[in-house]
Amino acid sequence: MNKKIVIIGGGVAGLSAGIYARLNGFDTEIIEMHSITGGQCTAWERKDYRFDYCLHWLVGTRSGPFHDIWLETNVINGQVKIIDHEIHTKIFAEDGTDFTIYTNIDRWEKYLCEIAPEDSKSISKMCNDMRKTSILEPYSNPPELRRWTDTMNSFFKMLPMIILFMKYGKKTFREYIGQFNFKNPLLAFFFDNLFSAHDFSALAFIMMLAWFNKKNAGYLLGGSKPMTQRMSEKYINLAGVLTTHKKVKKIIVEDNLAKGVLLDDGSKIFADYVISAADGHSTIFEMLEGKYLSEKIKEAYDSWELFNPIVQVSFGINSEIKTDFPVQSWLSKNNKIGMTKTDQGFSIMNYCFDPSMAPPGKTVIVIRYESQWDLWKDLKGEEYLKEKQQIENDSRLLLEKHIPEVSGKIEVIDVATPLTDVRYTGVWKGSYEGFLPSSKNLMSNLKPTLPGLNGFYMAGQWLAPGGGLPPAGQTGKWAIQLICKKEKKAFTVK
Repeated sequence: MNKKIVIIGGGVAGLSAGIYARLNGFDTEIIEMHSITGGQCTAWERKDYRFDYCLHWLVGTRSGPFHDIWLETNVINGQVKIIDHEIHTKIFAEDGTDFTIYTNIDRWEKYLCEIAPEDSKSISKMCNDMRKTSILEPYSNPPELRRWTDTMNSFFKMLPMIILFMKYGKKTFREYIGQFNFKNPLLAFFFDNLFSAHDFSALAFIMMLAWFNKKNAGYLLGGSKPMTQRMSEKYINLAGVLTTHKKVKKIIVEDNLAKGVLLDDGSKIFADYVISAADGHSTIFEMLEGKYLSEKIKEAYDSWELFNPIVQVSFGINSEIKTDFPVQSWLSKNNKIGMTKTDQGFSIMNYCFDPSMAPPGKTVIVIRYESQWDLWKDLKGEEYLKEKQQIENDSRLLLEKHIPEVSGKIEVIDVATPLTDVRYTGVWKGSYEGFLPSSKNLMSNLKPTLPGLNGFYMAGQWLAPGGGLPPAGQTGKWAIQLICKKEKKAFTVK
């Protein structure tokens, strides 16, 4: 008989683990608390409009190990159209002054030098650092399965990148930008306001455009929901079992061996292996009661900074609103949306480039902004409903101010808060992308195993600072590779 793997969570990591498990001959069952798969990678329909919560771009749309995963899991196939935007973001100051981030590093360097010729040497140095990161390729195999030859080959291939890691690995974005001492006031202003409230890693900034520059971080037409539907279809077609509307309460452990899961309805599912692709904090501190901790795990959950939760306000517009750039970001410190002071500004994303998001002749536009978890954690009942209504009112006025042509044409408004995210995914403190990549943790991934616990593996974005879809898909695959090694089976992707 085939050995069985029970997988907690039907997001991208859980679906990835399920697909690779079935490809390697394991019986599987994915337990998902929501009615649909996808987790954070999701969207919902309102009056023929689709409001997407996740996908802005996807690393690995053209080549590399992430690309292999997307092909193997049916995220990308011959029918999926990929869009590569020329502009990453257009940033606006409160007075309307704008600053463009292009996805092509050469074009961005030219643009920066045109507006700040006095800083051309510093701009060239910064852009050259970014170009060096273009050679970065993630490993195909987990650390436990890498041969020393793989490591050495990678070392020599990526030597310029490794030098950058050594030079800036523990520096913040502020420290990195500060060394250039930009003279141009416009350049200084915009760089001074990027990531201003966070210990954001210098390396994370340097690597920011590398994937886009290679046209390897495109947008999948249709967005999040069709993406995870394709993964789900592949998993089901491989005869994987999917159970929805069920929440795992505890992981069953006997003699430090994971034996299965206890659901919140009291039923039990036993298996030879358990993979948790659910929220990391819930897994470690609730399902396993904090019994299996390393010092690094304690440090991460005690002190690593999290991505702030976001509020998303989605608008269905009864008109075709065109734009040359998908995202505009406003550096606004003097606004309030509901109870949140927009110290980190807000973004407006126009989905006119994706016709599947709205009926013909109509448009979806989304406002997103960060909102501290402490504002939300105790909000409930009538107070919560009043806050959502205030957010709707404030956001409507904000949108009409910055895109006046929507006035009188708004058909639908939908407000999704950090509590919405927690309700449907269980994500800790509403942190949609887990640990912020900082100067302290960028190169400090957490292990997929827990000390003293056998038969158990973790997958998902909580293992890697920066989070996101690529680590989710990759760690799902890696968990099955490690189980195959344990079972002395040759791992296959076919």
